Amino acid sequence: MPARRPVNLSRRGMFAAAGAGLFLGLAIPVRAPRAQGAPGAALRHAGKVNAYLRIAPDGTIHLQNPFVEGGQGIDSAVAQIVAEELDADPAAFVVTCAPPGEDFRVMQGGNARFTGGSFSVRSSFAHFRTLGATARAMLIEAAAQRLAVPAAALTTAPGRVVQGTGASERSITYAELAQAAAALAPPENPPLRDSSAFRTIGQPLARLGVRERSTGKIAYAIDTKVDGMLLAAVVHAPRAGAQPAAVTNEDALKALPGVHSVHRLPGAVAVVADTWWHAKKAADQAQIAWQALQGPVMEADFGADTMLGRLKAAAGTHGNTAEEAGDIAVAFSNATRVIEAQYDAPYLAHAQMEPTSATARFNADGTLDVWVPNQAPDIFQASAARTAGIEPSAVRIHSPPLGGFFGRHFAYGAANAHPQAILLAKAVERPVKVIWTREEEFARDAYRPMALATFRAGLNVAGEIVAFHAAGHGEGPITRHFGTGALGTPAVDGSIMEGLTGKPYRFATKRVEFVPVPHPPGINLGFWRSVGHSMNDFFFESFLDEIAAAANKDPFALRLSLLDHSDRHRTLLNAAADLSGGWRRGPFTAPDGTRRARGVAMASPFGSEVATIAEVSISEGEVVVHDIWVAIDPGRVVNPRTIAEQVQSAAAIGLSSAMYEAIEFDRGEVATRNFDTYRVLRRDRMPQVHVRVVESGAPMGGVGEPGTPGVPPAVANAVFALTGQRLRSLPFAKTRLSGA
Repeated sequence: MPARRPVNLSRRGMFAAAGAGLFLGLAIPVRAPRAQGAPGAALRHAGKVNAYLRIAPDGTIHLQNPFVEGGQGIDSAVAQIVAEELDADPAAFVVTCAPPGEDFRVMQGGNARFTGGSFSVRSSFAHFRTLGATARAMLIEAAAQRLAVPAAALTTAPGRVVQGTGASERSITYAELAQAAAALAPPENPPLRDSSAFRTIGQPLARLGVRERSTGKIAYAIDTKVDGMLLAAVVHAPRAGAQPAAVTNEDALKALPGVHSVHRLPGAVAVVADTWWHAKKAADQAQIAWQALQGPVMEADFGADTMLGRLKAAAGTHGNTAEEAGDIAVAFSNATRVIEAQYDAPYLAHAQMEPTSATARFNADGTLDVWVPNQAPDIFQASAARTAGIEPSAVRIHSPPLGGFFGRHFAYGAANAHPQAILLAKAVERPVKVIWTREEEFARDAYRPMALATFRAGLNVAGEIVAFHAAGHGEGPITRHFGTGALGTPAVDGSIMEGLTGKPYRFATKRVEFVPVPHPPGINLGFWRSVGHSMNDFFFESFLDEIAAAANKDPFALRLSLLDHSDRHRTLLNAAADLSGGWRRGPFTAPDGTRRARGVAMASPFGSEVATIAEVSISEGEVVVHDIWVAIDPGRVVNPRTIAEQVQSAAAIGLSSAMYEAIEFDRGEVATRNFDTYRVLRRDRMPQVHVRVVESGAPMGGVGEPGTPGVPPAVANAVFALTGQRLRSLPFAKTRLSGA
């Protein structure tokens, strides 16, 4: 087949095709869900049983999930919730990701849908309970009509409708009733089980699909195969914003084995071939002339130290008030001692196991199929439609399980491969799958932003805190992708400030402020696991330890004293201490002869409360973490086993980021391009993570992210207790630690 002409777009078309923009709902502070089981706008799709459920003749229950499974257990969680009210065995469920569509917008009053912010279960708990109860009522009504008895004379047992008891019992399986039930009108306000009668909610059930996942039977986006498909490898511009003027050896590339064609795309060159290896080998040899910069441009001399310098230069600048109590100036003037500190954290990649990929296929009827890892199917449908120049209704988005995400798979413009796959499929008139190499993934990720925080605390003669001031400096993904209009008045970027704000401690006088400091336009900013909490709780909780040291107080006792007003937080902090065998700061000698110490931290992320204790030693100048104890209070629990697993996972990424991870730039180019330079936590450095779930009965909080932010400060505080060295800059590995 002859090579097609390269795809060349106008500047306007280029950035429309790149899918610029994010799901607006992500920028709007998400309100707490209505009381579990309460009626209202949030439940407006809960009666659409036929959109969500299908019971097969063999009794298998097929459930379409609005959320995307990425190892966090959301498929199992929604099955467990529906099964409770449906009266079914959760193991009978087969769960798939629902396609785009209004029926599956279960968040923000039934108007939004995304997987993120640790919000999936807490935003949909009432929805899925009502869905299960509605389906159960319809099955009972179908049985009543078949048996010619009142519905009130019937009840259910798992998977069947039952009449009578003992020897006179008759039952009909859900599978036998499914077709008749599906034809009935859903009832309004079906009764829900009393929580005291729950049989599956609150139980530590095993996740669905574990065997398939662990034996390689799960198909991820990167595994997609379509008849007639070609594969593509891409080379992005060394500096963001540069555009390919020409591929000077294009004819030579086309002559290589398996190569179909060569294409210029927005900010990249793609080679299309019969196999991805052929495409990559050719792309590696491409000689590309990059022309004048367009769109978001990366500064030619930019390095990570450049940005850190800008953040530090802004220290002391008056910012926008995020939280305030009392007259801070008067309080500081009355203090007998003032403590000051400055903390910083680097750019971070998501470093997911599955590199970015996407497959696109145009169909004879004018529709488009796109297989793409994503956390928001509706917004990816809109993005794909813009790229293809067709209506969203003509786009089918397929959302495979995610091979890691942590906030990676939102529509961050040039950080996604699906626009490239669509443009290439259109150009070659065949399906195309694009796979980025690990190097391209690191170079075009949407990074957690570098940030800096400054602190001041005023103490009285008794060592009590009489004034507290904190300032967060930088720019987060909310500012970057939605502009200042999304921040409120005054403008406060939650993706930079959360973790500095919302802390449970009570200070008589305090001021917390946001100081905007923009990043270069060429750096794509994104949401990262626990977002602002991932850095700010390290900043805040480490500084609180500094206050304790200055006041000659135990840091655990100081926290308890600042939580006199909250039984919930005191209970949680004491639960973490109890889990660890009792709070002991150290230094002390462990049974193996190592000198160790412990640190403590708290965090209040995504509606949950977390207390963390870490035990460390020092070996060859690096910190070694032996144990982490985490007590988490998510309010109420669907599956304590999943919560424990998620906390362990979150602790691992929190420790890895604290110890080693950082994205570096060299003269405007990303210098950290693979795991040889982007160091992550090795398995032999992973400590035991012990988890206790404390169910306080507070409104349901999130689970996937809250375990992350308490780990870095707990470790840093333990290092100080052991060595006297205060770690104020992440990652820890760049600081040589003294032995204890």
